[in-house]
This record gives sequence, structure tokens and C-alpha cells, in this order.
Amino acid sequence: MKHVRSTVRAVALAVVMLVGVGACTFDPQSEGAGGGAPAPVGVAEQVTGASGTPTPGQPSGPASPTPSRTAPPKPTTSTTPRPSAPTSPAAVGCPQGQHQRAVETYLARLGGFGTVTVDGRQSAADCKAIKKFQRRYGISPAEGRAGPSTYEVAKRLATTDVHRCRAGSGTTFCVDLTRQTVWAMRDGTVVMKPTVTRTGMAGYATPAGTYRVGGRNLREWSNPYEVWLPYWQQFNGGIGFHETTTYLHNGSIGSHGCVNLLHTDAVRLWELGRIGTRVVVFGRRPGT
Repeated sequence: MKHVRSTVRAVALAVVMLVGVGACTFDPQSEGAGGGAPAPVGVAEQVTGASGTPTPGQPSGPASPTPSRTAPPKPTTSTTPRPSAPTSPAAVGCPQGQHQRAVETYLARLGGFGTVTVDGRQSAADCKAIKKFQRRYGISPAEGRAGPSTYEVAKRLATTDVHRCRAGSGTTFCVDLTRQTVWAMRDGTVVMKPTVTRTGMAGYATPAGTYRVGGRNLREWSNPYEVWLPYWQQFNGGIGFHETTTYLHNGSIGSHGCVNLLHTDAVRLWELGRIGTRVVVFGRRPGT
């Protein structure tokens, strides 16, 4: 009797153990992993997008898991509004100054700096033209902004009347003290267009009059001020034309009577001049 009871208990225990193993191996949620192996840990990572690399034996079934992080993104429709024409990408990086329309007007009148639209709105073409103008006349920074310095220089150049200079025959250097501009004429024809200058400040005003170049030197030493004066052309005592040694557009200062020029202009004037060249200075610098 004891033997029979022991046999029955052994059979019952075997049945319970068999049913328990079947519940883990054939879990319908494993989507047929097969091989009697438990579902791989990588399944949960793949579904949540935590892992983009499936592990060996990972189940594959009709259900589509969420794309992994390494999958290429799906195209989406942008909701960012398109910029209007005046603020196009080409113009955004070029600041607009308070004298935009005036500078456009003067540059259009002067010509030679590219396409300019006189409408008071900055554009890529306007920016390019203003930058070219600023670089030509040594205005810093040359960022295309129509600020006060750019406005003043453009106005002075555009309103210079070359015929006010009584040039006569031969080569004449003309200096308009009022507009602070310089140009050269030969037999009544402009051979060097008006450019910017800086003449004597208060107390050292450059005197108006008609003179002749009396001395020339590629590098003249100034004894009283202890500085080299490149491309020196003297026309009135210790006064002459020469390349500037400071920032030309600093309106708070001036020369001690000389006619300061940018490098390019000093070189060009040197090429045109000689001993005896006529010099006509007229007008008066504001504030002197």
C-alpha cells in the first residue's frame, strides 16, 4: 500500500512539472521564438527603440516594431514661415543703416559700384555695392551698412562739382576744402575722379589759393611732427599732399595743413604730378 501511494505521488509530481515548463516555453506573446528557448531580452529594447541591433534568435513576426534610433528620419513638413523678399538669406547678414536710401541714391549717381536699387531697403546687391564703396574709400568696418561715415563720404563725392576748379591747360590738382575732396584734371578733362581727403584742422586750416608743386619725395620726414610722409608733393611752404598716417575718416581730427590722402590716391596723384604741376585750393573746411 505504501508502495502504491508513493507511485501515485511520483506520477502527480511529474504532471505538475510538465505543465509548468510548458507555460514558459509556449507563451503565445513570444511570437514563435521557437526552439523551446525563452524570449530574448532584446525584444523589449527593440520595441522601445533602445537598441538598433537585434540579438541572435530575436523573434520576427507580422507586427512592425517602432523604428530604431539609427533608422533614417522620415521627411516632415516644415511649419517655419518663408521670409519675405527684403529679409532674404543673402540680405540678412548685411545690416541696414539709417542712411540706406540716401546712400543708394548717391552710389547710383556715382556709378561704378554695381547694381543699386534706390528704395531704402537693403538687398544682397545693395550690400555688395556698399561694401565695394567702403573698401574703395577706406571706410571701416566695410560691412555694407549705410552708416554716418558712408553717408558723409558718398554725399561729398556725389556733390563735388569738378568744374568749380579753374584748372586751365596742363595738369591741375584740385582741392575742394568744403567737401574735403581731391581730383586731377588735364586740359579740362578729369583724369582722376574726386576722392576723399582730410585737410587742416582748426588752427591749422589749409589756405585756399593757386600754387605749384615745388618739391617731391617718395618719403619725406616731417621734422616738427617726427613722422614719415609717403608720396610727398609740397605746394605751399610746409604744406603738401601725402598719404595719411592715421584713419582718414576720423572727423574729430585733421592735419596740420597738409592734404591727406588714402594710399591708392596718393600713389595715383604722385604718378600724375611733377615739379610745377598747378594746384588749385578753394572753399573752406567746416569748423575752421
